[in-house]
Amino acid sequence: MFASLKDVRHGLNASGYLTDPVATTTVYLAAQLHKPLLLEGPAGSGKTQLAYAVAQAAGTNVERLQCYEGINEEKAIGKFDEALQRLCVELRSRSETPDWESLQTELHGQQFFSAGPLLRALQYEKPCVLLIDELDKVDHTFEAMLLEVLSVWQLSIPKLGTIPAKSIPFVVLTSNQERRIGDPLRRRSFYLRVEHPTAEREAEIVAMKTPGASAEFHAGMAGLAKALRGWSLEKPPSVSEILDLAQALRILGEQRVTVDMRDTLLPLLAKTEADRRKLLLRDGFASLVFDAQQYTAQSLQRSVE
Repeated sequence: MFASLKDVRHGLNASGYLTDPVATTTVYLAAQLHKPLLLEGPAGSGKTQLAYAVAQAAGTNVERLQCYEGINEEKAIGKFDEALQRLCVELRSRSETPDWESLQTELHGQQFFSAGPLLRALQYEKPCVLLIDELDKVDHTFEAMLLEVLSVWQLSIPKLGTIPAKSIPFVVLTSNQERRIGDPLRRRSFYLRVEHPTAEREAEIVAMKTPGASAEFHAGMAGLAKALRGWSLEKPPSVSEILDLAQALRILGEQRVTVDMRDTLLPLLAKTEADRRKLLLRDGFASLVFDAQQYTAQSLQRSVE
């Protein structure tokens, strides 16, 4: 997928994803050695976005398997299209006396199989990015099903047979750590811990999305993000939510968050009723804004030094 480490670095930067040298090198090695990349960290820290950034940097597509409690193999791998099979049988029966044995074989071919994300990822002529998102929401049984794909790059499907990969995808596994991912998957993966960015890094991210704003504005958004994440909210803001806030302020013609903007910004900052109540406390919101201003001043001072 990448000719060199330099290509990875330039590609990720061009996609708007800022990362550190360790993560860049790990992405490159995972691509070269065909190893899955396991990303763990808090929700909203940029794990999923890294998969899309890798795809953009490599000029390929993302096949995304969104995990959830109760997901089964049919959702992940696919299933036979029974309606299409019945239609085929009906048409063949009308036009000729079918050879039932050969027809049964035909009905269990890939043309009658509706592929899910795992199978689609193996069928690309050139490697895609296979994103298995929020793997911590599924159980160990589902994890075990993934081992065949990640070990020998094939899928064994009842009645259809064994389908080998046409190309080996770049696999990204993400986890918010609601449950510990099992050791068999960990052994096969390279591991990266993804935290919320530092204030300086977040200011750079905001700057990429709002290039017309001042350095003070960028630092202010990063300072507010740091203050919010330190405020023990039920739902701390993700990087993407801070970018939404920054763009909203630009639309409103505002350069910074002030205490009297509390009610206006509440729908953007509070995503649970408990957090909404906490932010509705005027003294509390004033304290939050004060903390954000302190973090902003510190960040600007460090940038000058």
